[in-house]
Amino acid sequence: MNSNITTNLPLTIAKFGGTSVADYDAMMRCANIIKNDASNRLVVVSASAGVTNHLVRLGQSDVSLAEQADIISQIKAIQLNITQHFSVDIERALNTEIESLLEALSALALAQSKQYNLQHSDAILSFGEQLSSRIFAQVLRVADVAGEYFNVQEVMKTNSLFGKAVVDVAQLRELCQSELAPKLVNKVIVTQGFIGQDAQGNTTTLGRGGSDYSAALLAEALSGTNLAIWTDVVGIFTTDPRITDQARSIAEISFGEAAEMATFGAKILHPATLIPAMRCNIPVFVGSSKEPEKGGTQIKKKVDSNPTYRSIALRREQTLVTVKSPAMLHASGFLANVFAILAKHELSVDLITTSEISVALTFDNPVGSTQSQITSAVVEELEQLCEVSVEHGLSLVAVIGNGLTRAKGIGQSIFDTLNDINVRLICHGASANNLCFLVNEADANTTVEKLHKALFA
Repeated sequence: MNSNITTNLPLTIAKFGGTSVADYDAMMRCANIIKNDASNRLVVVSASAGVTNHLVRLGQSDVSLAEQADIISQIKAIQLNITQHFSVDIERALNTEIESLLEALSALALAQSKQYNLQHSDAILSFGEQLSSRIFAQVLRVADVAGEYFNVQEVMKTNSLFGKAVVDVAQLRELCQSELAPKLVNKVIVTQGFIGQDAQGNTTTLGRGGSDYSAALLAEALSGTNLAIWTDVVGIFTTDPRITDQARSIAEISFGEAAEMATFGAKILHPATLIPAMRCNIPVFVGSSKEPEKGGTQIKKKVDSNPTYRSIALRREQTLVTVKSPAMLHASGFLANVFAILAKHELSVDLITTSEISVALTFDNPVGSTQSQITSAVVEELEQLCEVSVEHGLSLVAVIGNGLTRAKGIGQSIFDTLNDINVRLICHGASANNLCFLVNEADANTTVEKLHKALFA
């Protein structure tokens, strides 16, 4: 059953990030966005800005009881700073809910300090969205919108891989159609991003930044007509505006280009967000909740413009591993053995280049990650096969565009601009949408600035 058969209206799933729900004024701006477009029927919220960072710390194993109390006090202050703007009765009711949630959070933090495990970590991390969604539902009602809180765990069922749980997409669709779609007929439902529930009833999370992905999955499950990602910037830019003030907003971009940007470091979208949207061809809008009147970026399957150069993405904290062995020459099975070791350690390779007797591989090391770092154990196993060198302190620069494998003069346009920059590795040809290369971290900003000036002037 298609949920839109019930309403016979467009269905927009609107997702608001942490800065968009940071305080009362920010939440009220979001409420007005919802109010001004009747297609907005489902709202997915992140935790209020700053709360998730507090929860990450609270979930660690070395937090004293005094620090636990201090962190919970700071989280409470962020939320009460919002509820104080309501009428006395509403404020009292919301504060009672907040107190109850924070008591449960305190108990979990205590359990975590006694016996650390990832299950406790996920449960602790979920409280940010639990708090903000309850408050935002009430903000909607103050703005004369029929807002109602909904626990996403009723529909977002996952496996038990805590910290990066995998959603059961088929079950999500079935539950959304039966449990969630009927509620969207005459109310705006407010729910949480980032969190789910496994078969045993334990809270899981989809990974840091998973709120966008949650919203996209819900849009797919409900056969939504649009996904709107509201953040603190006016759409997607030609590069990070913090690096160069010449960066400019992009009016439209294809799914393929946006996927490359997200994968190669553009912070505006979670890399997995576009997968559900692409599966069901749901257009995605990215705009600023602070300045909704300025528009934003439309991401869709087909766009009117297909420039050779669309944007430049930057991803820091890269590791380059080079494996070298004469045994590679005219031999089969060597690469298979290398990748078997990497798979054993759950390491995902980003880029790869080869020569006759050596292979260079890049790995992402996002802050806080434990899954993609090259450990001594990995190196020791690889050294049983070959010589191994590991280089850190590198950044990945990705030039995103269209027809990059067919256009003439691409290499000259890019690398003539960087004749005084040491380029450590180049990867081109696998995708018509990107050309990637590694530079030293110290040269990263300069590289992006120079390229942006040359390609987008």
